[in-house]
Amino acid sequence: MRISLPSGRRARLRAVLAAALLAAGMSIPAATTTAAAGAASGSGSGTGTGAALRAAAGEPYRDPSLPVATRVADLLSRMTLDEKIGQMTQAERGSVTAADITAYRLGSLLSGGGSAPSPNNAASWADMYDGFQRAALATPLGVPLVYGVDAVHGHNNVVGATIFPHNIGLGATRDPELVRQIGRAVAEEVSGTGVDWNFAPCVCVARDDRWGRTYESFGELPELPSSMTTIVTGLQGPELGGPASVMATAKHYVGDGGTIGGDDQGDTRLTEAELRAIHLPPFKAAVERGVGSVMVSFSSWNGVKTHGDRYLITSVLKGELGFTGIVVSDWNGVDQIDGAQGLSATDVRTAVNAGVDMVMEPQAWKQFITLLRAEVQAGRVATSRVDDAVRRVLTKKFELGLFEKPLTDRSYTSTVGGAAHRALARQAVAKSQVLLKNSGNVLPLAASGGKIFVAGRSADDIGIQSGGWTVSWQGSPGNITPGTTILQGIRDTVGSAATVTYSRDGSGVDGSYRAAIAVVGETPYAEGQGDRTGSMGLDATDLRTLDTLRQAGVPLVVVLVSGRPLDIAAQLPGWDALVASWLPGTEGRGVADVLFGAVKPTGKLPMTWMGDVSQQPINDGDGKTPLFPYGHGLTYRDSPADTAPPSAPGAPAASGVTSSQVTLSWAASSDDVGVTAYDVVRVQGTTETTVATPATPSATVTGLSAGTAYTFAVYARDAAGNRSPRSGTVNVTTSGGNGGSGCRVTYAAGDWGGGGFGATVTVANTGTSAINGWTLRFTFPGDQRVTQGWSATWSQSGAAVTATSLSWNASLAPGASTGIGFNGSYGAGNPAPAAFTLNGTPCTVS
Repeated sequence: MRISLPSGRRARLRAVLAAALLAAGMSIPAATTTAAAGAASGSGSGTGTGAALRAAAGEPYRDPSLPVATRVADLLSRMTLDEKIGQMTQAERGSVTAADITAYRLGSLLSGGGSAPSPNNAASWADMYDGFQRAALATPLGVPLVYGVDAVHGHNNVVGATIFPHNIGLGATRDPELVRQIGRAVAEEVSGTGVDWNFAPCVCVARDDRWGRTYESFGELPELPSSMTTIVTGLQGPELGGPASVMATAKHYVGDGGTIGGDDQGDTRLTEAELRAIHLPPFKAAVERGVGSVMVSFSSWNGVKTHGDRYLITSVLKGELGFTGIVVSDWNGVDQIDGAQGLSATDVRTAVNAGVDMVMEPQAWKQFITLLRAEVQAGRVATSRVDDAVRRVLTKKFELGLFEKPLTDRSYTSTVGGAAHRALARQAVAKSQVLLKNSGNVLPLAASGGKIFVAGRSADDIGIQSGGWTVSWQGSPGNITPGTTILQGIRDTVGSAATVTYSRDGSGVDGSYRAAIAVVGETPYAEGQGDRTGSMGLDATDLRTLDTLRQAGVPLVVVLVSGRPLDIAAQLPGWDALVASWLPGTEGRGVADVLFGAVKPTGKLPMTWMGDVSQQPINDGDGKTPLFPYGHGLTYRDSPADTAPPSAPGAPAASGVTSSQVTLSWAASSDDVGVTAYDVVRVQGTTETTVATPATPSATVTGLSAGTAYTFAVYARDAAGNRSPRSGTVNVTTSGGNGGSGCRVTYAAGDWGGGGFGATVTVANTGTSAINGWTLRFTFPGDQRVTQGWSATWSQSGAAVTATSLSWNASLAPGASTGIGFNGSYGAGNPAPAAFTLNGTPCTVS
């Protein structure tokens, strides 16, 4: 008996049959060729038989020749509430079966840290991904999955992948183009395993080194993470859907790096102006680069969990910044909204209404589906909000090309851990090394002759040098993935030209060695377990190793493997050289390249290096004296006969200030042998412009604008071009100025109790002429002290406080204003300052 069906229903039945056959691993008969079958097999042009069948079926969403918005609208109109909620659900691979994916119409899966198929290799990952994808394609509408991983420094869940330096090291390179290339390499390795969504980059601005995620930050000032959003372009390509295109994620929105005490998932207590000035800019930069998704932070802003903050997610991110992609929650992050353990209806309702589009519920995903369905049916979550969320999810799936090519592109599988990517990682390692000390030019070491002693548990351990988020979530010591340890890199560099001896604890060293290299630092950790609330120094094991090496009396080179600056000031005088190696990843030869001079060190500190742990938090411009300032980094001499790099000269003093010039003078460098000139620089935020190069310790700087604030610093320089660390600075305001000068200051302070407070200051130009560069001055009437400032360079002498503009807020047009602020402490009382001057002009106080 033959049953006659309308042509549209016949075509739809063929589509379902094709998907089911593919899910079962069977071939698809030509008679069943539809858009669904074409998509599932990785084909699907907009012409020919497939297009005719799509038209007959009346399913425009299957037609790749149509605009994405048209396809999304058509598919959305065909979906039931359960299918829509399925698209908003992200489950962990270990908590689902293929049948679950099909039955619940799941929209996304992820692998948590350390969650991998067995055996853990690229081919197994691709097979796993394809199996899950076939289950999704077997659903009536054939909507493919989007699969996410935390490939935060390479495809780090996969054994054998190339592991790049963590972000703190990439920030030290100051090389956005290199970071873009790394993003491209990571995208190729991720694509080779089928995965199409990367929960990276972290664009957090880490403001407290005690935070266990400090190494996930490119740097402590917003300009640096903003510049490194080039990795988004590397991951996604010029647009989603191209070769090896992987959707990137800017995380964690917003303020995760500013929590009090560096407490992971803690509270960021800042005014909105402060939050916008410090933590929002990198997200704005990522959105401008077209980032496909944004992940919400576990942390709170002034006591409100960000996962439930509708203002930050919907009004600021989606509205003000114009973000059109997917807002995804963090791992069980929605569960924390109501303060009670586990997932509740309040959690779900609040998060979705706040603007979260996809909810990451690794294990409790069925409960999420049940709760959200009930909230929608009760009218507490509007259908329009669900439709908006699903529209965003489907848009990215269409843009990624998942409907046409849902299975792994295995032409990229061989790139996982390939030679080209490892060579790129080695280059990144070398560029990330920061030379902090080099007494007597002990570095670079000669690669030939004599004996070199290497010690330290971090010297021959891939797991330690890679850090957290490597194969497992927290990482672990040991031979966890293929690569080159720092010790092996040293041996490969030296070859047979010198003798290299290794002892983990330093035993066996004596005066016959021409140098000792100690590779010490932190053992692996990730967030939570990596928070350090007490000591931030080296542990007893490393200190004993260092003491053993020092007693031998040979030059001691310390290579510090760590995810943040450590408290080392007490030990530093006993070290001849210090290299901050950060967490270099699998290509330890890049460290050796710098130690032996194959590559000159060019890295600059992305974080201010504390003098001791009591200074935490310490950041550029907060008035604290660091061991090494933000941006510090030495390089090598061209000739071994050259003397050591000159030390910093004294801070400049200003005299002869007029409307157009100033005379600066300073004390000569205490180590002025080899000094050929001094570089006088004008400082604007983190940008420095050389304005004079005298041979003697004084200079007259001309060409200044009247009534304008300037900051100057001085470097000593030798014939090889090596410069000392930056000196102290001097602030100068030229006389005269705009005929229409005028200013207004609003000062607001709020006490936290216990002698702490935060203050916001709004500076407005009420004159008729633009202000280009400004300095605000005021005097505390009590015993207040500025402990941390933002949006300006802050300093304090006695009760007098000075705030100088940064590069991004230096220009104030008539009627314009800027918000700055600081955290402070007080003892006896906290009265507000009564008077303010801007570039020497008294301001109205309101």
